[in-house]
Amino acid sequence: MGLFTKDIKTMDDLFVHQLQDIYYAEKQLVKALPKMADKASNAQLKQGFLSHLDETRTHVQRLEQVFQMHGAQAKAVDCPAIDGIIEEAEEVTGEVEDKAVLDAALINAAQAAEHYEITRYGSLISWAKQLGRNDCAAVLQKTLDEEKATDKKLTALAESTINLRAAG
Repeated sequence: MGLFTKDIKTMDDLFVHQLQDIYYAEKQLVKALPKMADKASNAQLKQGFLSHLDETRTHVQRLEQVFQMHGAQAKAVDCPAIDGIIEEAEEVTGEVEDKAVLDAALINAAQAAEHYEITRYGSLISWAKQLGRNDCAAVLQKTLDEEKATDKKLTALAESTINLRAAG
């Protein structure tokens, strides 16, 4: 599949396609986050992953709500980007023996996923508004705000504790 499939002809088509993309991504993260929590040795990091797992389940439900509001079927399309981020995280974290360094690698992997999600949600909100769907934009904005908050928490944890232990 190329960047744009032949069935994407309008902004509405693009909006629905990207909803399907992020829906897939969120569902993949629901599977990945427990594994990341299991690998984490830092208690705050472990708890952060488990808390974000609950949020991510809510993100999936919100996306289903947006699909319904927009009159589109809730279905996922493969997202090679999130698959690549998760695959890379599994490869890198599988090679790290030092628990402190592993925690730093886990934060890096989590932030790669967060930044991908932040990008997607930002575009979806903008497109929803352009399509006159402020109702959809408002639901998506809740998720974007949570993704940004998670990214900030990960940065704070990395800079205050995890990276210092890993470098020491």
